[in-house]
Amino acid sequence: MKAHNVKGAAGINLHVREWGERGGVPALFIHGWSQSHLCWIKQYENGLRNSLHVVACDLRGHGMSDSPLDAQQYMDGDRWADDIVAIIEQLALEKPILVGWSYGGFIICDYVRKHGQDKISGINFVGAAVVIGPAAFGRLIGPGFLDNAPLACGRDLPTSTAAMRKFLRACFVRPISQDDFETALAFNMVVAPEVRAFLIQRELDFAPVLETINCPVLVTHGRSDVVVLPAMSQYILDHCCTAEASWYDGTGHAPFLEWPERFNQELVSFARRLHG
Repeated sequence: MKAHNVKGAAGINLHVREWGERGGVPALFIHGWSQSHLCWIKQYENGLRNSLHVVACDLRGHGMSDSPLDAQQYMDGDRWADDIVAIIEQLALEKPILVGWSYGGFIICDYVRKHGQDKISGINFVGAAVVIGPAAFGRLIGPGFLDNAPLACGRDLPTSTAAMRKFLRACFVRPISQDDFETALAFNMVVAPEVRAFLIQRELDFAPVLETINCPVLVTHGRSDVVVLPAMSQYILDHCCTAEASWYDGTGHAPFLEWPERFNQELVSFARRLHG
């Protein structure tokens, strides 16, 4: 494992880690709301690092990256886009696959909107969101998020902790280990509640961006997801002509943790198709 400090947009320091051989197909893993690179442990620890060049970042405001309490640092989509460019360029990633979970779908769309697709080989949307705002609530974004996120954005620690515990429980249908759950709760609570609030104040609908995508796209989603509803992935499929779906029965919001063996095998197969 190698750790890097990448200078992102507006001078934000981004914590990035990489595993595996540089000759492998690069895959840049982008986590979700209030998460960290640690959510991908089943991918980098033993699942993929022998098959791919695995790169995982802490987004601005998360994990070990800088966390300014300034709304503009999170509301400006160009900054998210430029953060991804900075990681690709500083680590010299050659045509990486972008793998985005949940809120990571917005980050990928921000990147494609501003920088296009020439520097990437494909996209894996994983329980990914591409629409946020009142029109999506209850239709594309479900109660696992709506019932818990507002309370997780407050400064009262007992309240936000309880909300994050409920949010995490809502993420999983197939049980994960107690160690993995405790680790996830820890890195969720590292994120400042103000940052959580800034992220969900954006109103976005990336249908126009999805319609421009011509690189291969894999859409991975649990059919029992109550955080980002399966209808969100259907929305991606309806607007992106290159997208294909991998549906996980009896699975919640985190198929890469609930069914890591299948998820890893499918990503490796996708990478081989893209890079021969």
